[in-house]
Amino acid sequence: MRGNIAAILFILPVAIAPAIEHIGDVIAIGSVTGKDYLKDPGLHRTIAGDGVATMIASLLGGPPNTTYSEVTGAVALLKIYQPALMRIAAVTAMLLAFVGKLGAVLKTIPVPVMGGIMVLLFGMISSIGIGSLIREKVDMGKSRNLVIVAIILVFGIGDMSLGYGQFNLAGIGLAGIAGVILNIILPNKEK
Repeated sequence: MRGNIAAILFILPVAIAPAIEHIGDVIAIGSVTGKDYLKDPGLHRTIAGDGVATMIASLLGGPPNTTYSEVTGAVALLKIYQPALMRIAAVTAMLLAFVGKLGAVLKTIPVPVMGGIMVLLFGMISSIGIGSLIREKVDMGKSRNLVIVAIILVFGIGDMSLGYGQFNLAGIGLAGIAGVILNIILPNKEK
């Protein structure tokens, strides 16, 4: 029985982080495109799609699926929202993964260029989050909200890690859980 608990504690963060990232990405991409994907096609369908993709990946010996927030940053930057282009990008990504010679083409891009692209895309993700706070009229004058946002940003961007034994929660998973817990426990009225 003790071994089962250890296995559950080991895999729990692997399940939590992609779920939090998925929900955040669905909200963010909806914010960028001006559509409510939580309603259409619905969060239940997008998470089910993520689950099916993860099952297929595991059957092929791959890692769990993730929604890649970087794509949201690219969509926001380029302002291209057509689903057909997203499908082409997805097929291209799969080809790059399965055809080594195509993937080798990416390795010819200089590291500083890829670093610059990553800085821009990750910065876009943070900017989209801040834009969402502004659109929802979150009062950043309240200490409570400042604390929640600050901790989420530092935990997420700083790749903070919290662990005990086999259990380890880090990065976006830890940031999301910390945000939810702080939102529940911090007093909601300024003194």
